[in-house]
Amino acid sequence: MRLSSVFILFCAFAFAAILSVATAWVAAEAVEESSERAIRTELDRDALTWADVDTNGLLVFLIGTAPTEAARFQALSAAGRVVDSARVIDQIDIVDSEGIVPPRFSVEILRNDSGLSMIGLLPAAVDRDQLIEDIRRAVPDAPLSDLLEIADYPMPDGLEEALSYAVSVLRVLDRSKISIEAGRVTIKGAAENEDARRRVEADLARRADGNLRLALDITAPRPVISPFTLRFIKDAEGVRFDACAAPTEDDRAEILKAASAAGLEGKLECRLGLGTPTNDWGMASAMGIRAIDGLGGGSITFADADVTLFALEGTDQSLFDRIVGELETDLPDVFVVNATLPTPPEAAPQGIPEFTVTRSPEGNVQLRGRINSEIARQTADSFARAAFGSTTVRTTARVDETLPANWSSRVLAGLEALSRLSNGAVTVTPDALTIIGNTGNQNASSEIAGLLADKLGESELFEIDITYQEKLDPLLGIPTPAECEAQIVEIIGDRKITFEPGSATLDAATRDIMDEIAELLQLCGDIPLVIAGHTDSQGREEMNQQLSQDRAQAVVDALRERRVLTASYEVRGYGEEQPIATNDTEEGREANRRIEFKLRQPEPVEETETTLETIEESAPTDETSQTDGAEEPSDGQN
Repeated sequence: MRLSSVFILFCAFAFAAILSVATAWVAAEAVEESSERAIRTELDRDALTWADVDTNGLLVFLIGTAPTEAARFQALSAAGRVVDSARVIDQIDIVDSEGIVPPRFSVEILRNDSGLSMIGLLPAAVDRDQLIEDIRRAVPDAPLSDLLEIADYPMPDGLEEALSYAVSVLRVLDRSKISIEAGRVTIKGAAENEDARRRVEADLARRADGNLRLALDITAPRPVISPFTLRFIKDAEGVRFDACAAPTEDDRAEILKAASAAGLEGKLECRLGLGTPTNDWGMASAMGIRAIDGLGGGSITFADADVTLFALEGTDQSLFDRIVGELETDLPDVFVVNATLPTPPEAAPQGIPEFTVTRSPEGNVQLRGRINSEIARQTADSFARAAFGSTTVRTTARVDETLPANWSSRVLAGLEALSRLSNGAVTVTPDALTIIGNTGNQNASSEIAGLLADKLGESELFEIDITYQEKLDPLLGIPTPAECEAQIVEIIGDRKITFEPGSATLDAATRDIMDEIAELLQLCGDIPLVIAGHTDSQGREEMNQQLSQDRAQAVVDALRERRVLTASYEVRGYGEEQPIATNDTEEGREANRRIEFKLRQPEPVEETETTLETIEESAPTDETSQTDGAEEPSDGQN
């Protein structure tokens, strides 16, 4: 009986022990599953999908490969929010950053009537807020949509410079697409006309640093050409176009193919424009060029629907008749052909009448030779003075009433053609009009050929020999922003920009300096210029700062009155903060009262540490400084 009781008691204790162990095991499993599930939820909430969780009792193991050390720490923090951090065992690896190829960083900035938008990927090292602020400053009235993404990789070489350049040119084109990569900027946009396109391309090119690769695709509406002119010549001097216009790319290709077959070599130019009298212009022009080639030489001029052909002297009559007849038959009905085969003179006449106009590189113009009436002489003189300036013209032409009736109109046409050249000469004879000279306009030959064809008519012979020179091209002579800054220094020299004492009113003696600076800045165009005002330390600091701001603004207003575009200029008033001399003497205070002109530089990147060696090795920043120099009282008024 006693043995049975002991056995029963033993079984009860065994059952209780087994039940306790089972309960503990179930509880541990529940804790493990609950912890694992809660930590997974927290990791998912932080988008840490690379991390995984494993549990063993109360211990939690974090495993996986983190892209960065920061991501590893973020995963540990997420687990620590669920369980005691002492229970978290870190088994996370870090990706070898040296083996990772960084992504291709690029940005596209789109500007249109709706505003601006930025799309792309930038490294975390870029100051995104500063970039947006710079863009808003460049185009202040345009809404900005920021769709940029950031990746934590090092800054590639050349990307920061490309971004700064892109921001600086944003205001140049109202409709544009700017694609930015490290060391490269691609700009696509539209200009109002061909001249504006050339001006914009020159401006964009001069802004670019030498290490920056720049690709430009600026389009412009095709100009209206009137008369629509093509003039092709083949003679002893060679094969050339004096003028070439085409309505489409296909027409231009057809024209240039015919010219090449006729012997034209080198770079072939033909303007695209509007105003052609027929859709068959390219085909008709190519026929005319082949006709001149078949004749062995001569000239052909298309001026709208009028076609004027001159064969070379001595051309076989039967060949002339055949080729001209074929041309008249094959050309579309809209064209009217006037063909001439010059007759060799029996003997050269003596004393051929001639009228000559010359324009020197210095701008002096002389009219000499013969003209057909006193009224015609006065008309030519008045026309020349209006075109070239009354002080540069000298007329010594004499009256010869035996000259042809159309002599005067040919003289005026020659004067108008010469006015489009930088220098040159026009010669009028009974049989021809010849113009030679130099120009900075790449389209001058085409424009003058069209002018003479329109003024002289289809039966007149004229010759053009015009040379384009880059040094005369005003668009290629635009100084760089740095050159503009340096030239302001040269303009001011030892003179001073002065104000009336204690005020922001420019002194009358400053008018000449402002006129010269304005003339330079009109040529410089849209540059990031800062105009800063400074005072001495006399008076209250707040008053000095406001006075310096008002004086800098007065300079900008004076430039605007002189028709300078100042939208890209920034006005800053520093008051007494940046003296360049001591304020203990009148000479020093006068030096500190000044206006500074300098280019706006990109915001410097803040360094975490600055050593003494770094400071000593840094070169000082050059500034263009100009004192206002006014003799002012020292009673608190700067």
